[in-house]
Formats: sequence, C-alpha cells, structure tokens
Amino acid sequence: MKNKVILLSSDQFGAGEKDLGEGLLETFFTILKQKEDLPVAVFCLNRGVFTLTEESLVSLQLAELEKKDVDILACKTCVDYYELNEKLMAGKISGMAQFIELASKYEVMTIS
Repeated sequence: MKNKVILLSSDQFGAGEKDLGEGLLETFFTILKQKEDLPVAVFCLNRGVFTLTEESLVSLQLAELEKKDVDILACKTCVDYYELNEKLMAGKISGMAQFIELASKYEVMTIS
C-alpha cells in the first residue's frame, strides 16, 4: 500500500448486502492498519464520509490509521450535503483539489 491513496466512495465494500459490505470494509481496514506499508491517504467522498462517523465501526480503524500518520480526508461537499460536520470521529475536511493533487503523485485504489 506504500505510495498509494485509497479513494473510499462508499460506506460498504461492494454492492451486495449492506451488513455484509459494512463488515467487509471494517475487516479491510482492520487488516490494513496492521501492515507496515500504509497508504499515504484515505480520501472519503460520497457515502464514504459516513465511515468517519460513530455510525460506522470503520471510523475506529480510520482513527488508528490517522494516528499512524495516514491522512484521512473527508470531501467537504459530501460532508456538507449529508450534514455530518458535527458527527465526524476521524479525519479532517478536505476538498477535491487536494485529492487531485494526491492523485497526480500517487497511485489511486478505489473502494466502492
């Protein structure tokens, strides 16, 4: 995962059953945080911003990645749209310009 940016555009992994997808996403980040080579950043947009709230167990994994110096970024437009400004438990507000800058420097892996 070194030199990669994860683009997280959903609050679940895949398009199947919601509970299964949420569990898969939590497992992904639980395993990822244990690795030595971590991504540069995780950029959350669309429903991916919900993973940064207490509604999602993924927020705990993302907070731990943040402590390991992985930038956890939330799309401001999406946070505003879903009215989540006061509900974020991890990450910081960012914008598309920063994602474009990251995407120009690093390989992007999309989870949707």
